[in-house]
Amino acid sequence: MSVTISRLANGLTVVTEKMPHIESAAVGVWVGAGSRSENEREHGISHLLEHMAFKGTKRRNAQEIAEEIEAVGGELNAATSIENTCYYARILGDDVPLAVDILGDILIESAFDAQELKREQHVILQEIGAAHDAPEDYVFDLFQEAAWPDQPIGRPIMGTPTTVKGFGRKDLANYLSTHYRGPSTVLAAAGGVDHDAVVRLAEERLGGFSPEVSPVAGGAAYRGGEKREVRDLMEAQIVLGFEGRRYSSPDYYASQILSAVLGGGMASRLFQEIRERRGLCYSIYSFHWGFSDTGLLGFHAATGADEVHELAQVLIDELARSVEDIVDAEVARARAQLRASLLMAQESAASRASQLARQILIHGRPLPVREITAKIDAVSVADVRRVAEEILTGSAPTMTAVGPVADLAPVDVIAAKLRNGASRHVPA
Repeated sequence: MSVTISRLANGLTVVTEKMPHIESAAVGVWVGAGSRSENEREHGISHLLEHMAFKGTKRRNAQEIAEEIEAVGGELNAATSIENTCYYARILGDDVPLAVDILGDILIESAFDAQELKREQHVILQEIGAAHDAPEDYVFDLFQEAAWPDQPIGRPIMGTPTTVKGFGRKDLANYLSTHYRGPSTVLAAAGGVDHDAVVRLAEERLGGFSPEVSPVAGGAAYRGGEKREVRDLMEAQIVLGFEGRRYSSPDYYASQILSAVLGGGMASRLFQEIRERRGLCYSIYSFHWGFSDTGLLGFHAATGADEVHELAQVLIDELARSVEDIVDAEVARARAQLRASLLMAQESAASRASQLARQILIHGRPLPVREITAKIDAVSVADVRRVAEEILTGSAPTMTAVGPVADLAPVDVIAAKLRNGASRHVPA
Protein backbone atom coordinates (compact mmCIF):
# COMPACT_ATOMS: atom_id res chain seq x y z
CA MET A 1 0.00 0.00 0.00
CA SER A 2 1.27 3.51 -0.79
CA VAL A 3 -0.08 6.91 0.15
CA THR A 4 0.45 9.73 -2.34
CA ILE A 5 -0.42 13.41 -1.85
CA SER A 6 -0.79 16.32 -4.27
CA ARG A 7 -2.10 19.85 -3.84
CA LEU A 8 -3.98 21.71 -6.52
CA ALA A 9 -3.40 25.34 -7.39
CA ASN A 10 -6.43 26.34 -5.29
CA GLY A 11 -5.01 24.63 -2.18
CA LEU A 12 -7.22 21.54 -2.30
CA THR A 13 -5.41 18.39 -1.15
CA VAL A 14 -5.67 15.12 -3.09
CA VAL A 15 -4.61 12.01 -1.20
CA THR A 16 -4.84 8.45 -2.48
CA GLU A 17 -3.85 4.99 -1.37
CA LYS A 18 -3.53 2.21 -3.89
CA MET A 19 -4.67 -1.04 -2.25
CA PRO A 20 -3.49 -4.05 -4.30
CA HIS A 21 -5.98 -6.83 -5.04
CA ILE A 22 -9.00 -4.60 -4.31
CA GLU A 23 -11.32 -4.08 -7.25
CA SER A 24 -13.53 -1.49 -5.54
CA ALA A 25 -12.73 2.07 -4.53
CA ALA A 26 -13.89 4.66 -2.06
CA VAL A 27 -13.65 8.31 -3.02
CA GLY A 28 -14.92 11.33 -1.19
CA VAL A 29 -14.61 15.02 -0.49
CA TRP A 30 -14.06 16.09 3.11
CA VAL A 31 -14.56 19.76 3.98
CA GLY A 32 -13.23 21.24 7.21
CA ALA A 33 -16.54 22.87 8.10
CA GLY A 34 -19.26 21.43 10.30
CA SER A 35 -21.79 22.56 12.85
CA ARG A 36 -19.27 24.51 14.93
CA SER A 37 -18.50 26.66 11.87
CA GLU A 38 -22.01 28.15 12.06
CA ASN A 39 -23.02 31.39 13.71
CA GLU A 40 -26.22 31.43 15.77
CA ARG A 41 -28.47 32.31 12.84
CA GLU A 42 -26.88 29.56 10.72
CA HIS A 43 -27.56 26.79 13.23
CA GLY A 44 -28.26 23.63 11.21
CA ILE A 45 -27.21 24.98 7.80
CA SER A 46 -24.22 22.60 7.44
CA HIS A 47 -26.56 19.62 7.74
CA LEU A 48 -29.15 21.16 5.40
CA LEU A 49 -26.45 21.92 2.82
CA GLU A 50 -25.32 18.28 2.97
CA HIS A 51 -28.90 17.19 2.23
CA MET A 52 -29.39 19.73 -0.57
CA ALA A 53 -26.21 18.71 -2.39
CA PHE A 54 -28.02 15.63 -3.67
CA LYS A 55 -31.17 17.48 -4.76
CA GLY A 56 -30.06 18.63 -8.18
CA THR A 57 -27.40 20.56 -10.07
CA LYS A 58 -27.29 22.51 -13.30
CA ARG A 59 -26.55 19.22 -15.13
CA ARG A 60 -28.49 16.60 -13.16
CA ASN A 61 -31.70 16.46 -11.18
CA ALA A 62 -31.94 14.48 -7.94
CA GLN A 63 -33.19 11.33 -9.66
CA GLU A 64 -30.41 11.41 -12.23
CA ILE A 65 -27.77 11.71 -9.51
CA ALA A 66 -29.12 8.58 -7.81
CA GLU A 67 -29.63 6.65 -11.04
CA GLU A 68 -26.16 7.32 -12.46
CA ILE A 69 -24.27 6.08 -9.42
CA GLU A 70 -26.54 3.07 -8.90
CA ALA A 71 -26.37 2.14 -12.59
CA VAL A 72 -22.74 1.11 -11.97
CA GLY A 73 -23.56 -0.65 -8.69
CA GLY A 74 -22.21 2.17 -6.56
CA GLU A 75 -23.57 4.11 -3.62
CA LEU A 76 -23.40 7.77 -2.71
CA ASN A 77 -23.78 9.26 0.75
CA ALA A 78 -22.77 12.12 3.03
CA ALA A 79 -22.45 13.00 6.70
CA THR A 80 -22.20 16.17 8.77
CA SER A 81 -20.22 16.25 11.98
CA ILE A 82 -19.15 18.95 14.41
CA GLU A 83 -15.91 19.84 12.60
CA ASN A 84 -16.27 18.52 9.06
CA THR A 85 -18.68 17.39 6.36
CA CYS A 86 -18.03 14.57 3.92
CA TYR A 87 -19.54 13.49 0.61
CA TYR A 88 -18.41 10.07 -0.57
CA ALA A 89 -19.00 7.24 -2.99
CA ARG A 90 -18.21 3.54 -3.06
CA ILE A 91 -17.78 2.19 -6.57
CA LEU A 92 -15.67 -0.17 -8.64
CA GLY A 93 -12.24 1.16 -9.54
CA ASP A 94 -13.19 1.73 -13.19
CA ASP A 95 -16.00 4.05 -12.10
CA VAL A 96 -13.90 6.50 -10.09
CA PRO A 97 -14.20 9.13 -12.88
CA LEU A 98 -18.00 9.02 -12.63
CA ALA A 99 -17.87 9.32 -8.84
CA VAL A 100 -15.56 12.34 -8.92
CA ASP A 101 -17.67 13.94 -11.65
CA ILE A 102 -20.83 13.60 -9.54
CA LEU A 103 -19.10 14.77 -6.34
CA GLY A 104 -17.72 17.81 -8.14
CA ASP A 105 -21.10 18.51 -9.70
CA ILE A 106 -23.03 18.47 -6.42
CA LEU A 107 -20.47 20.67 -4.66
CA ILE A 108 -19.71 23.20 -7.40
CA GLU A 109 -22.96 23.32 -9.38
CA SER A 110 -25.76 22.68 -6.86
CA ALA A 111 -28.99 24.33 -7.99
CA PHE A 112 -30.67 24.74 -4.56
CA ASP A 113 -34.06 24.60 -6.22
CA ALA A 114 -36.74 26.31 -4.12
CA GLN A 115 -39.19 23.39 -4.22
CA GLU A 116 -36.48 20.86 -3.39
CA LEU A 117 -35.37 23.10 -0.52
CA LYS A 118 -38.86 23.24 0.90
CA ARG A 119 -39.23 19.46 0.72
CA GLU A 120 -35.84 18.83 2.32
CA GLN A 121 -36.55 21.29 5.13
CA HIS A 122 -39.67 19.25 5.88
CA VAL A 123 -37.60 16.04 5.88
CA ILE A 124 -35.13 17.53 8.38
CA LEU A 125 -37.95 18.73 10.63
CA GLN A 126 -39.11 15.12 10.75
CA GLU A 127 -35.54 14.05 11.50
CA ILE A 128 -35.34 16.53 14.39
CA GLY A 129 -38.64 15.25 15.75
CA ALA A 130 -37.49 11.63 15.49
CA ALA A 131 -34.29 12.42 17.40
CA HIS A 132 -36.28 14.10 20.18
CA ASP A 133 -38.54 11.05 20.37
CA ALA A 134 -35.53 8.69 20.69
CA PRO A 135 -34.19 9.21 24.23
CA GLU A 136 -30.99 7.28 23.47
CA ASP A 137 -30.15 9.93 20.83
CA TYR A 138 -31.67 12.98 22.48
CA VAL A 139 -29.63 12.50 25.67
CA PHE A 140 -26.46 13.07 23.61
CA ASP A 141 -27.80 16.34 22.18
CA LEU A 142 -28.42 17.49 25.74
CA PHE A 143 -24.93 16.31 26.67
CA GLN A 144 -23.24 18.52 24.07
CA GLU A 145 -25.33 21.51 25.12
CA ALA A 146 -24.48 21.02 28.80
CA ALA A 147 -20.76 20.56 28.13
CA TRP A 148 -20.44 23.65 25.90
CA PRO A 149 -23.42 25.89 26.65
CA ASP A 150 -24.18 28.80 24.30
CA GLN A 151 -21.47 27.76 21.82
CA PRO A 152 -21.64 26.36 18.28
CA ILE A 153 -19.81 23.18 19.33
CA GLY A 154 -22.58 22.52 21.85
CA ARG A 155 -25.51 22.90 19.48
CA PRO A 156 -27.27 19.90 17.91
CA ILE A 157 -25.99 19.34 14.39
CA MET A 158 -29.46 19.26 12.82
CA GLY A 159 -30.47 22.72 14.06
CA THR A 160 -33.89 23.69 15.36
CA PRO A 161 -37.24 23.82 13.55
CA THR A 162 -37.07 27.62 13.60
CA THR A 163 -33.57 27.92 12.12
CA VAL A 164 -34.06 25.18 9.52
CA LYS A 165 -37.32 26.69 8.23
CA GLY A 166 -35.67 30.10 7.94
CA PHE A 167 -32.95 29.21 5.42
CA GLY A 168 -33.21 30.29 1.79
CA ARG A 169 -31.24 29.60 -1.35
CA LYS A 170 -28.93 32.58 -0.78
CA ASP A 171 -28.10 31.39 2.73
CA LEU A 172 -26.96 28.03 1.40
CA ALA A 173 -24.96 29.58 -1.44
CA ASN A 174 -23.27 32.07 0.90
CA TYR A 175 -22.38 29.41 3.47
CA LEU A 176 -20.95 27.15 0.76
CA SER A 177 -18.84 29.89 -0.80
CA THR A 178 -17.56 30.99 2.63
CA HIS A 179 -16.58 27.58 4.03
CA TYR A 180 -16.14 25.23 1.06
CA ARG A 181 -12.76 26.43 -0.16
CA GLY A 182 -9.67 24.72 -1.52
CA PRO A 183 -7.32 25.00 1.49
CA SER A 184 -9.91 23.40 3.80
CA THR A 185 -10.93 20.59 1.43
CA VAL A 186 -9.52 17.10 0.88
CA LEU A 187 -10.34 14.67 -1.91
CA ALA A 188 -9.40 11.22 -0.63
CA ALA A 189 -9.54 7.94 -2.55
CA ALA A 190 -8.48 4.42 -1.60
CA GLY A 191 -8.66 0.98 -3.18
CA GLY A 192 -8.40 0.40 -6.91
CA VAL A 193 -7.29 3.94 -7.75
CA ASP A 194 -4.53 5.65 -9.73
CA HIS A 195 -3.22 8.82 -8.09
CA ASP A 196 -2.37 10.80 -11.22
CA ALA A 197 -5.76 10.04 -12.72
CA VAL A 198 -7.53 11.16 -9.54
CA VAL A 199 -5.52 14.39 -9.50
CA ARG A 200 -6.56 15.16 -13.08
CA LEU A 201 -10.20 14.48 -12.20
CA ALA A 202 -9.94 16.73 -9.15
CA GLU A 203 -8.47 19.56 -11.21
CA GLU A 204 -11.32 19.27 -13.71
CA ARG A 205 -14.20 18.96 -11.26
CA LEU A 206 -13.02 20.70 -8.06
CA GLY A 207 -10.71 23.37 -9.40
CA GLY A 208 -13.60 25.83 -9.01
CA PHE A 209 -13.22 26.00 -5.23
CA SER A 210 -11.86 29.34 -4.05
CA PRO A 211 -8.15 29.42 -3.10
CA GLU A 212 -8.95 31.70 -0.15
CA VAL A 213 -8.61 30.38 3.39
CA SER A 214 -11.88 29.60 5.16
CA PRO A 215 -12.79 31.34 8.43
CA VAL A 216 -11.60 29.55 11.57
CA ALA A 217 -14.25 28.39 14.02
CA GLY A 218 -14.19 30.03 17.45
CA GLY A 219 -12.51 28.22 20.33
CA ALA A 220 -14.44 25.90 22.61
CA ALA A 221 -14.83 26.71 26.32
CA TYR A 222 -15.82 23.56 28.19
CA ARG A 223 -17.95 24.31 31.24
CA GLY A 224 -19.90 21.21 32.20
CA GLY A 225 -23.21 21.13 34.01
CA GLU A 226 -26.45 19.23 34.04
CA LYS A 227 -29.55 18.81 31.94
CA ARG A 228 -32.25 16.30 32.78
CA GLU A 229 -35.66 15.69 31.32
CA VAL A 230 -38.04 13.59 33.35
CA ARG A 231 -40.22 11.45 31.08
CA ASP A 232 -42.57 8.55 31.69
CA LEU A 233 -40.36 5.89 30.09
CA MET A 234 -39.36 2.34 30.93
CA GLU A 235 -35.65 3.13 30.71
CA ALA A 236 -33.50 5.95 32.00
CA GLN A 237 -30.83 7.21 29.60
CA ILE A 238 -27.82 8.67 31.41
CA VAL A 239 -24.62 10.23 30.07
CA LEU A 240 -21.86 11.37 32.42
CA GLY A 241 -18.77 13.04 31.03
CA PHE A 242 -15.72 15.23 31.53
CA GLU A 243 -13.46 17.38 29.40
CA GLY A 244 -11.16 15.09 27.44
CA ARG A 245 -8.12 15.75 25.31
CA ARG A 246 -7.83 17.37 21.87
CA TYR A 247 -6.40 15.42 18.94
CA SER A 248 -2.99 17.09 19.18
CA SER A 249 -2.61 16.63 22.95
CA PRO A 250 0.32 14.49 24.15
CA ASP A 251 -2.27 12.69 26.30
CA TYR A 252 -4.74 11.95 23.51
CA TYR A 253 -3.87 8.25 23.29
CA ALA A 254 -3.72 7.89 27.07
CA SER A 255 -7.28 9.24 27.13
CA GLN A 256 -8.33 6.75 24.47
CA ILE A 257 -6.81 3.92 26.49
CA LEU A 258 -8.49 5.15 29.68
CA SER A 259 -11.83 5.09 27.88
CA ALA A 260 -11.20 1.53 26.68
CA VAL A 261 -10.18 0.35 30.16
CA LEU A 262 -13.30 1.79 31.74
CA GLY A 263 -15.97 0.93 29.19
CA GLY A 264 -14.48 -0.12 25.86
CA GLY A 265 -15.75 -3.68 25.67
CA MET A 266 -17.14 -6.70 27.47
CA ALA A 267 -13.96 -7.08 29.53
CA SER A 268 -13.96 -3.43 30.63
CA ARG A 269 -14.45 -2.39 34.24
CA LEU A 270 -17.87 -0.84 33.89
CA PHE A 271 -19.31 -3.65 31.78
CA GLN A 272 -18.02 -6.32 34.13
CA GLU A 273 -19.08 -4.63 37.37
CA ILE A 274 -22.34 -2.95 36.36
CA ARG A 275 -23.66 -5.22 33.61
CA GLU A 276 -22.25 -8.67 34.45
CA ARG A 277 -21.83 -8.81 38.23
CA ARG A 278 -24.75 -6.62 39.28
CA GLY A 279 -27.12 -6.78 36.33
CA LEU A 280 -27.98 -3.08 36.69
CA CYS A 281 -28.31 -2.36 32.97
CA TYR A 282 -28.27 -3.90 29.54
CA SER A 283 -26.00 -1.30 27.95
CA ILE A 284 -23.06 0.63 29.36
CA TYR A 285 -20.03 1.92 27.50
CA SER A 286 -17.49 4.73 27.39
CA PHE A 287 -16.30 7.02 24.60
CA HIS A 288 -13.65 9.65 24.03
CA TRP A 289 -14.36 12.29 21.41
CA GLY A 290 -11.41 14.34 20.21
CA PHE A 291 -11.72 17.73 18.54
CA SER A 292 -9.23 20.31 17.29
CA ASP A 293 -9.04 22.16 20.60
CA THR A 294 -10.94 20.10 23.19
CA GLY A 295 -12.40 16.67 23.86
CA LEU A 296 -14.97 14.72 25.86
CA LEU A 297 -14.60 11.54 27.90
CA GLY A 298 -18.05 10.13 28.56
CA PHE A 299 -20.05 7.18 29.82
CA HIS A 300 -23.50 6.13 28.68
CA ALA A 301 -25.86 3.75 30.45
CA ALA A 302 -29.47 2.75 29.96
CA THR A 303 -31.25 1.24 32.93
CA GLY A 304 -34.64 0.78 34.56
CA ALA A 305 -36.20 3.24 36.99
CA ASP A 306 -35.54 0.98 39.99
CA GLU A 307 -31.84 0.66 39.18
CA VAL A 308 -30.97 4.31 38.48
CA HIS A 309 -29.80 5.16 41.98
CA GLU A 310 -27.62 2.09 42.49
CA LEU A 311 -26.15 2.35 39.01
CA ALA A 312 -25.03 5.92 39.73
CA GLN A 313 -23.45 4.78 43.00
CA VAL A 314 -21.46 2.02 41.36
CA LEU A 315 -20.46 4.14 38.34
CA ILE A 316 -18.98 6.88 40.54
CA ASP A 317 -17.21 4.31 42.69
CA GLU A 318 -15.62 2.62 39.67
CA LEU A 319 -14.48 5.93 38.20
CA ALA A 320 -12.96 7.03 41.50
CA ARG A 321 -11.14 3.71 41.93
CA SER A 322 -9.63 3.95 38.46
CA VAL A 323 -7.44 6.84 39.56
CA GLU A 324 -5.60 4.46 41.92
CA ASP A 325 -5.75 0.88 40.73
CA ILE A 326 -5.62 0.55 36.92
CA VAL A 327 -3.15 -2.27 36.26
CA ASP A 328 -0.79 -3.38 33.49
CA ALA A 329 -3.08 -6.09 32.13
CA GLU A 330 -5.94 -3.62 31.59
CA VAL A 331 -3.72 -1.13 29.78
CA ALA A 332 -2.18 -3.88 27.65
CA ARG A 333 -5.65 -5.09 26.65
CA ALA A 334 -6.75 -1.54 25.77
CA ARG A 335 -3.61 -0.97 23.70
CA ALA A 336 -4.34 -4.18 21.81
CA GLN A 337 -7.91 -3.02 21.12
CA LEU A 338 -6.73 0.30 19.69
CA ARG A 339 -4.01 -1.31 17.58
CA ALA A 340 -6.41 -3.92 16.21
CA SER A 341 -9.02 -1.30 15.37
CA LEU A 342 -6.41 0.79 13.57
CA LEU A 343 -5.01 -2.13 11.58
CA MET A 344 -8.43 -3.52 10.66
CA ALA A 345 -9.34 -0.13 9.20
CA GLN A 346 -6.39 -0.50 6.80
CA GLU A 347 -8.25 -3.35 5.09
CA SER A 348 -11.32 -1.27 4.16
CA ALA A 349 -11.10 1.21 1.30
CA ALA A 350 -13.89 3.33 2.77
CA SER A 351 -12.31 3.41 6.24
CA ARG A 352 -8.91 4.20 4.80
CA ALA A 353 -10.13 7.10 2.64
CA SER A 354 -11.95 8.59 5.61
CA GLN A 355 -8.93 8.10 7.87
CA LEU A 356 -6.55 9.81 5.43
CA ALA A 357 -8.87 12.77 4.86
CA ARG A 358 -9.49 13.37 8.55
CA GLN A 359 -5.79 13.12 9.39
CA ILE A 360 -4.96 15.77 6.82
CA LEU A 361 -7.71 18.07 8.10
CA ILE A 362 -6.59 17.57 11.71
CA HIS A 363 -2.80 17.18 11.46
CA GLY A 364 -2.02 18.55 8.03
CA ARG A 365 -0.62 15.19 6.89
CA PRO A 366 -1.45 11.49 6.89
CA LEU A 367 -0.08 9.72 9.96
CA PRO A 368 1.89 6.53 9.24
CA VAL A 369 0.47 3.49 11.02
CA ARG A 370 3.81 2.86 12.72
CA GLU A 371 3.78 6.37 14.16
CA ILE A 372 0.33 5.88 15.67
CA THR A 373 1.06 2.41 17.06
CA ALA A 374 4.31 3.71 18.57
CA LYS A 375 2.36 6.40 20.43
CA ILE A 376 -0.19 3.84 21.61
CA ASP A 377 2.56 1.47 22.81
CA ALA A 378 4.33 4.30 24.63
CA VAL A 379 1.38 4.92 26.98
CA SER A 380 2.18 3.55 30.43
CA VAL A 381 0.00 2.61 33.37
CA ALA A 382 1.28 5.72 35.15
CA ASP A 383 0.17 7.87 32.19
CA VAL A 384 -3.34 6.40 32.27
CA ARG A 385 -3.69 6.84 36.04
CA ARG A 386 -2.45 10.43 35.81
CA VAL A 387 -4.85 11.28 32.98
CA ALA A 388 -7.68 9.59 34.89
CA GLU A 389 -7.02 11.78 37.90
CA GLU A 390 -6.70 14.95 35.82
CA ILE A 391 -9.89 14.32 33.84
CA LEU A 392 -12.13 12.73 36.46
CA THR A 393 -11.26 15.00 39.39
CA GLY A 394 -9.87 18.11 37.71
CA SER A 395 -12.70 18.85 35.28
CA ALA A 396 -16.29 19.80 36.02
CA PRO A 397 -18.55 16.86 35.18
CA THR A 398 -21.34 17.02 32.65
CA MET A 399 -24.44 14.92 33.23
CA THR A 400 -27.57 14.55 31.14
CA ALA A 401 -30.46 12.20 31.74
CA VAL A 402 -33.79 11.43 30.11
CA GLY A 403 -36.57 9.23 31.50
CA PRO A 404 -37.39 8.29 35.13
CA VAL A 405 -34.46 10.30 36.51
CA ALA A 406 -36.03 12.61 39.09
CA ASP A 407 -34.15 10.94 41.96
CA LEU A 408 -30.77 10.80 40.24
CA ALA A 409 -28.03 12.51 42.26
CA PRO A 410 -27.26 16.05 41.01
CA VAL A 411 -24.03 16.66 39.16
CA ASP A 412 -22.41 18.67 41.98
CA VAL A 413 -22.77 15.65 44.28
CA ILE A 414 -21.10 13.50 41.65
CA ALA A 415 -18.21 15.96 41.41
CA ALA A 416 -17.76 15.95 45.18
CA LYS A 417 -17.71 12.16 45.37
CA LEU A 418 -15.08 11.94 42.65
CA ARG A 419 -12.89 14.50 44.42
CA ASN A 420 -13.25 12.70 47.73
CA GLY A 421 -12.49 9.24 46.35
CA ALA A 422 -14.34 5.94 46.21
CA SER A 423 -17.43 5.40 48.32
CA ARG A 424 -20.13 2.77 48.31
CA HIS A 425 -22.89 5.36 48.60
CA VAL A 426 -23.90 8.39 46.55
CA PRO A 427 -26.37 10.68 48.35
CA ALA A 428 -29.67 11.26 46.61
